[in-house]
Amino acid sequence: MKKTRKHDLNLDQIHFRKGELVKEVEDLSGENLFGCYQCGTCSAGCPYVDDMDLTPDEVIRYVILGRDEVLHSKTIWLCSSCFTCAERCPRDINITRIMEALRQIILRKNIDYTHLEKISQKEKRSIPQLAFVSLFRKNIG
Repeated sequence: MKKTRKHDLNLDQIHFRKGELVKEVEDLSGENLFGCYQCGTCSAGCPYVDDMDLTPDEVIRYVILGRDEVLHSKTIWLCSSCFTCAERCPRDINITRIMEALRQIILRKNIDYTHLEKISQKEKRSIPQLAFVSLFRKNIG
């Protein structure tokens, strides 16, 4: 039996049947995604929404619709877990847990696009240590 190495896997190999993605995210996050009525309050309060390719409410919609391309989104990695969205949500949905669940789906498949060796020494000195700690926490799985 051939062992699959970490670098042999990619996001295109993760597929879910209809309804499985939302079930997996709900199981991991403990949140009811169908409770979201897409008001956009989470996106309006997010400090990083300008850098995201999908807004937080779009991420929830993609998961509900079973669109696997949400796993390709940089939004789930940009979420800083500041809980602004969770505090402002009128339906009391903790979106940071949903983002973490999506990261876990990827990390449990041993897919990690963090290449620390490609970060220059100058960047390593200028990037705050807290940013590295946060990155490592997200990627431990």
